[in-house]
Amino acid sequence: MKLHQIEGYIQSIYLAEYQNRLLLLDGCSRADIPVIKQFIQETLQRPLSDLKLVVVTHMHPDHAGAAHQLRRMSGCNIAAANVTGQWYSGLDGKLMHISDILLAKWVAKRMKKPKSHIWYPCQLEPDYILDDSEPLPGFPDWICLSTQGHTDRDLSLYHQPSNRIYVADLMVKVKGRYIPPYPVFYPNRYRTSLQKVMALKPDSIILAHGGEVQPSEQEFQYLLKNAPEIPVTHWRSVKAKLKKVLRR
Repeated sequence: MKLHQIEGYIQSIYLAEYQNRLLLLDGCSRADIPVIKQFIQETLQRPLSDLKLVVVTHMHPDHAGAAHQLRRMSGCNIAAANVTGQWYSGLDGKLMHISDILLAKWVAKRMKKPKSHIWYPCQLEPDYILDDSEPLPGFPDWICLSTQGHTDRDLSLYHQPSNRIYVADLMVKVKGRYIPPYPVFYPNRYRTSLQKVMALKPDSIILAHGGEVQPSEQEFQYLLKNAPEIPVTHWRSVKAKLKKVLRR
């Protein structure tokens, strides 16, 4: 297995290459589709049909945005966590879907990326639903781990032979520090997920935002210390800002 790291629209893209198949570790952004297609067909000189599986670690725009379109283009399957219901369900879910897309656009602007169409379906239709500790279909060297907290369906992917783990947004690296992502809907689950990853003692941790890293024990403890104890979400942020305005 050779793991390729590709610069995506607002996150890193990780493509695992095998002799007769390809695995995309996350669903990426809709803006990443041309990049993925070009890398497979031109850099690797392989047909798009070699892409066999796309894992959606959670439903945010830079992790699920390309999945359905890539399936239509390549015939690949989509895998996601075995969690009941849709993340973006009901009226609140639709509003959150829109706000997450707007947040992704704001991040892209901060990163000085060109404007791009990143709208994607708020409902995911996976071919496989995965339980904790289940091997990826067709890629048994990768183990799916439930690492909830950021949302209710976060997945991490542990590559046993190399003792590396892709944790998506479980942690992000900002100004040399490892910090929790935004949002964190389930703080207790989040802490449990961090401890699960720490217990594996991986040789390296692969981040969607920050590359492949090797945090020290002290850096892990800093992350745990700064993990929120109450949910940090869109609505709570809006309410906090409103309170500040009303106090003036």
